[in-house]
Amino acid sequence: MKKFAVFGNPIAQSLSPTIHEMFAKSCAEEINYEKIEAPLDDFETTITHFFAAPQTVGCNVTVPFKERAFGMAMHKDDAVKMAKAANTLMLNSDGELCAYNTDGIGLVADLTNNGLNLKGTTVLLLGAGGAARGVIHPLVNAGIEQLHILNRTIAKAQDIADDANNPKVEAVSQQQLAAHYDVVINSTSASLSGNLPDVPDSLLATCKLAYDMVYAKDNGATVFMAHAQKLGAGQQLDGLGMLVEQAAAAFYIWTGKQPATANVIEYLRNC
Repeated sequence: MKKFAVFGNPIAQSLSPTIHEMFAKSCAEEINYEKIEAPLDDFETTITHFFAAPQTVGCNVTVPFKERAFGMAMHKDDAVKMAKAANTLMLNSDGELCAYNTDGIGLVADLTNNGLNLKGTTVLLLGAGGAARGVIHPLVNAGIEQLHILNRTIAKAQDIADDANNPKVEAVSQQQLAAHYDVVINSTSASLSGNLPDVPDSLLATCKLAYDMVYAKDNGATVFMAHAQKLGAGQQLDGLGMLVEQAAAAFYIWTGKQPATANVIEYLRNC
């Protein structure tokens, strides 16, 4: 039986086993997928032992280990290089560790699934952490017209824009914001602590979509979503669909099979 896992600390809250077991069932794959809480001071050894076990195929990595997973890999895809963080690992046929970042693929897929055509759109990305880095290239590749990055520390946003090396991607200050964006994406963790990112209400009031990368507990709205709805944003979404879609991209990397996702998202919404 093929073995998989998700590594994090803490990890008890992870939905990944449920998601991947549903994928496996729909794709006629027999898998064992577990949660592993890696020690903060010994992540690398834990990963090495995991991949040394028979029938091990790959794993997911979540906070706070994504940057360390990136550092361990011998081979890295473009998204990983841009993000400087990996959420998916596997060994190639030569036994070499390969790293991927599927977060951006998951975001774009979720936006598309919810009826948004990204081609020609203007996007405001809030935050300049690893979550922001991971979605830059997929958004650009989806055909957006302009991507502005707003962060409390503009130097961090500028670092991302410099690494993106694309004229469509710019770091901006509050004073440099455009008058309107089609999509406003919150990549900060502010909602997890009940706070709002620092963005003008006028931009949320006029956007087509306000998207929060974190997902709402108990199927409610995040603080960011509720605020955007109150102001008049056309649509509000949380990151549950992104979570499932990034997992589907990882499953495809490991197995070569593309699982259906709509039923998984619906199940998680209702459970």
